[in-house]
Amino acid sequence: MASYKLIVKDVIRKADVLLEVVDARFPDETRNSEVEAEIINAKKSFIIVMSKCDLVSQDILERNKSRLSKIAPTVFISAKQRFGTTMLRHKILEIANVKGSDIVVGIVGYPNTGKSSVINGVAGRHKAGTSSISGHTKGIQIVNAGSRIRFIDTPGIIPFDEHDEYMQGILGIKDSTHLKDPTGVALKIIEKVCSVNKTALESFYKIVIDNEDSYGILELIGKQTNCLKKKGEIDDTRVSIRIINDWQRGLLLM
Repeated sequence: MASYKLIVKDVIRKADVLLEVVDARFPDETRNSEVEAEIINAKKSFIIVMSKCDLVSQDILERNKSRLSKIAPTVFISAKQRFGTTMLRHKILEIANVKGSDIVVGIVGYPNTGKSSVINGVAGRHKAGTSSISGHTKGIQIVNAGSRIRFIDTPGIIPFDEHDEYMQGILGIKDSTHLKDPTGVALKIIEKVCSVNKTALESFYKIVIDNEDSYGILELIGKQTNCLKKKGEIDDTRVSIRIINDWQRGLLLM
């Protein structure tokens, strides 16, 4: 973890503007307060970029943007749908306060939040390497995005005290094959989606949720998707892996 701290400090020192890329489904959980404090202490400007906004309803996006904008300028984008990248470019140029030279933009965030996709979206062409496997960016890369913008791309930054497997599963840092407790992760996903948009869960799995708790909902999904054992009991592991995969692949929306 010491190496990550050194990378962060170096990127903050070299950058004119920082982008903190967060997952639009979990903007608070994917913010890093320690990194933000480093940026503020260095007296650098930063923008919160909510990526993967195509996975979240417009109402939720607007509420979170309004709230996070009190902390720093906030933009939501979908690199997949090429939405919001022009707005982000304009916001970078607006707050950089750099005249007569290129603007150096540092980009930081958790693994798998879409940092490289944000760079490619702003650049308008395939510049930074992207992959669905977290940790694809192995070292610092310099990316020319045109119109005076140059990115410093970094490996995903894991919080310095992060040991929570549930969050690693929810954020896609670990896939279903590497989780010790897939059922626990699936239950967390169910709780999160239900707390924000229960209808999305009902619609996707074609179930009706009344007063069931998260495990009761998992059982409903198991029955509906035929994730059953020989005696007709719910196969917790199979249905949990299905829910995790649907979530991490962006099929289950909020």
